[in-house]
Amino acid sequence: MQGKVVVMTGGTSGIGLIAAERLAEKGARIVLVARDKARGEQTLARLRQAGPKANHTIHYADLLRLSEMKRVAAEIAAAEPRIDVLMNNAGAVFSARKQTEDGLERTFALNHMSYFVVSQGLQQRLFSTPGARVVNTASDAHKGKKLDFSDLQSEKSYSGFRVYGQSKLCNILFTREMARRWAASGVTVNCLHPGFVATRFGDESGGGLAGLIRFAKLFAISPEKGAETMVYLASSDADEVKRANGLYFYKSRPATPTKEAQDDQAAQRLWAESEKIAGRAG
Repeated sequence: MQGKVVVMTGGTSGIGLIAAERLAEKGARIVLVARDKARGEQTLARLRQAGPKANHTIHYADLLRLSEMKRVAAEIAAAEPRIDVLMNNAGAVFSARKQTEDGLERTFALNHMSYFVVSQGLQQRLFSTPGARVVNTASDAHKGKKLDFSDLQSEKSYSGFRVYGQSKLCNILFTREMARRWAASGVTVNCLHPGFVATRFGDESGGGLAGLIRFAKLFAISPEKGAETMVYLASSDADEVKRANGLYFYKSRPATPTKEAQDDQAAQRLWAESEKIAGRAG
């Protein structure tokens, strides 16, 4: 990873922070996208300790807003002539349904649309970097979930865990369709299930959901363990990683997601719907 540029969303806490540190230790220069300035500065300090020879940088954006997703992607594209790895890792679960300023349900906006819009904004930089990779954080929370294309914003009914699982299904379908569309570019696109990890995840979800998540974390794996597959997909020189495209990984090995997550028609439809939504904000 010496001299390689890694752009990461969701890198100021949890598995994202650990993965960023590990990649910095390997010689990568980390370009973070963060919302909270205090955590952002703390993370930069840690990265400068982990990889003191690289000029790690940070861009601030609210990834719940389409205009901010587009702005930060444009800023990074202008600042970085090459991007070796894009790691889409920002995500949250919310106990109550609320809409963003774009009229999107928050989980869908942050967990799916930020992946879609930021990746699109950095496409040309990835295409022009030999051997570039996109790594999307998904989850086995997608199991048992289906997408209702007539209700992508969960207006008919809402459950925090169900909607979160649907957003993770979106991540896998998005990965498959991007891998198909970008196949000729040489960029590989894969996603992963990190395991159930004890991080800040869910702490701000509100209501009884936050308490339930805190209890479940007593049985969770460490962030260090959860970050291993992320680091592996970003940095490994193994042939199985170099050749992998459109796959779902768990414990650093290809795994099989659900039938719904392998539905290429659904993947194409999600892409088309996402393009329409992204087009709302110039």
